Amino acid sequence: MAAEPSAAAASTPPPSERFAICLGCHGPGGVSATPLVPSLAGQHPFYAITQLFLFREGRRDNDAMAQMAKGMSDADLRAFSTLIGKLPATSPVASPPDPARLAQGRAVATRYRCASCHGDDYAGGAQVPRIAGQREDYLEQTLRAFAAGRRIGYTPAMNEVMAGIKPEEIGDLAHFLAHGAP
Repeated sequence: MAAEPSAAAASTPPPSERFAICLGCHGPGGVSATPLVPSLAGQHPFYAITQLFLFREGRRDNDAMAQMAKGMSDADLRAFSTLIGKLPATSPVASPPDPARLAQGRAVATRYRCASCHGDDYAGGAQVPRIAGQREDYLEQTLRAFAAGRRIGYTPAMNEVMAGIKPEEIGDLAHFLAHGAP
């Protein structure tokens, strides 16, 4: 005879309903219109589950996300990452690109071989995030955090790469990835 679900489990809405709270910050369809909040649209499930795990375990520094993830079970992490992975890649509405900054950012991305991990289209894959079309302000903040060693990934690769990029180049790199990456 199967065990009866607990009252708490029976009263918890399914992940698809609970996911709506995520979209309150990350935007309808996972496309963020909120400054410094990343879009979820187009992220890979493996990358999403890893980030949710890091938030849940207190290994990523963001109070709001840590609070959201701290009560998530492993099943919740899988369910939410699957929902994120189903959001089609769509870029947030952004200001028009600056051709000079696009060229400078493209040169930085080429020089530091960003495409070798993130792909020629910067769409990422598996544990590597999609960065093409991400919010420019979020990209710049994140790249600066990696450069300063304030954000640690699950490998040191981003910290090592960003240590070589000049601070004045980071804004152009973020501009290129947000506006001009294929």
